[in-house]
Amino acid sequence: MANLMLEELAMRYNLPMVAPLSKWGSWQRTYPELACGLKRGFTFHHHVLGEASRPSADRQDQLLVAASPHDEIADTHWYRADFDHFLLRQAQECGVDYVDEVSLHRFIDCGDTVKLEGKHREEPAVFHAKFVIDATGPRGFLHRTLGLGERELPGMPATQALFNHFTGIRRLADGSASRTAETPPYPIDDAAVHHVFDGGWIWVLQFNNGVTSAGVAATDEVATRLALHEGAIGWNRLLKLIPALQGQFCSAIPERPFTYVPRLSFRTSAIVGSKWAMLPSAAGFVDPLLSTGFPLTLLGISRLADSIERDWGTEKFGEALQRYAVDTDAELVAASRLIGALYRNMSDFPVFVSLSLLYFATASFSETARRLDKTKLATSFLLHDHLTFGPASRQLIEQALRLRTQEESAELARDIVRAIEPINVAGLGDRSRRNWYPVDAEDLLHSAHKLGATREDILQLLHRCGFAELTSSEFART
Repeated sequence: MANLMLEELAMRYNLPMVAPLSKWGSWQRTYPELACGLKRGFTFHHHVLGEASRPSADRQDQLLVAASPHDEIADTHWYRADFDHFLLRQAQECGVDYVDEVSLHRFIDCGDTVKLEGKHREEPAVFHAKFVIDATGPRGFLHRTLGLGERELPGMPATQALFNHFTGIRRLADGSASRTAETPPYPIDDAAVHHVFDGGWIWVLQFNNGVTSAGVAATDEVATRLALHEGAIGWNRLLKLIPALQGQFCSAIPERPFTYVPRLSFRTSAIVGSKWAMLPSAAGFVDPLLSTGFPLTLLGISRLADSIERDWGTEKFGEALQRYAVDTDAELVAASRLIGALYRNMSDFPVFVSLSLLYFATASFSETARRLDKTKLATSFLLHDHLTFGPASRQLIEQALRLRTQEESAELARDIVRAIEPINVAGLGDRSRRNWYPVDAEDLLHSAHKLGATREDILQLLHRCGFAELTSSEFART
């Protein structure tokens, strides 16, 4: 979804230099000097802290969900140092004034304009603007300066994080703990890799410049027990409890001091004002789990840009801002409820897997709808405002918080498969696949009716997207 949104924005606003960044293949051909990582899907491995891995024949301790059929059209991990600098240079070429090393401390409403006061390299600095968009992240400039309060994120436990960049990390698939005796739907390291344990999870994102981003997010209880605030000592203490990762990181070299975040989740009490708005990334943050931050922010950018383009200077602009605030907050809350339920069930991985299907079903359906130019079928993140799926999803999440027995867990799994059936275009929940979900053209072709499309519509879509596994005879029938 993030790369699709990036592609849409590049086309809509004539930004041809940005468009190649939406796929691995075009990125590598156009900007090979910009580091990034190959992201073919989502890899999940479950661990019990202090115990060696014991792979199960039915793969109940893992989940692999592919996002592309091959590398050419695969997603990417953004190596932010290179990616952000590239976007900055492009913005400057478009005429944007950029001023770095600025510390702002005052926001003054002057009637027709806003005045921002601060310092630029220790010298006084003043900026004037008709409208301010805050992209400074959680608890950022406007939240602090305007003295805005924080609101609770429903269902989300208090969490902490510790992370770093490393070199010298091995690939999980090359070790004895790969859990892939059979050929997986994609190389398990070329993905957003999640190692889940009771009360937390570790991410491992590998880039093509030899750098790996890795870190842990955990509940306060687990983070305190592991003493994550101790930085490298806390990180090494955690690795010793997960033999698979201890082997993968045995030669790892931290590239900088560890970053410790004592409070990860955040939700501001106000998102817009008459002359300002926060991007979703500044309005709130849930957790890195499921990588929801980028698509949420890009959806926000699209909505704000549309409002400015369509309603700027009219009475409708204020109404558009309020709609933007409502949508942004509602999607943040929807992500919080689901991720909170996932945290609650990290000790019961089959339930965790079942709940994750709510995410993967809505993501794959929404992406396909947008690619078919049927955006009205999926107007919100996680389809939280869908007339039938939205309430059903909330009920299932509440059900997941009350599980007590294995039978209740099994019932939840069945209920989730039934609930996602009308939007399931990726063969999710098929028990014969044993938690490995490839990208299969037949899944989409069989689900064309769920999108109000024909088989021919789907074939043309797959052809446009570069899906290379279709036969010439199938295209001939179009």
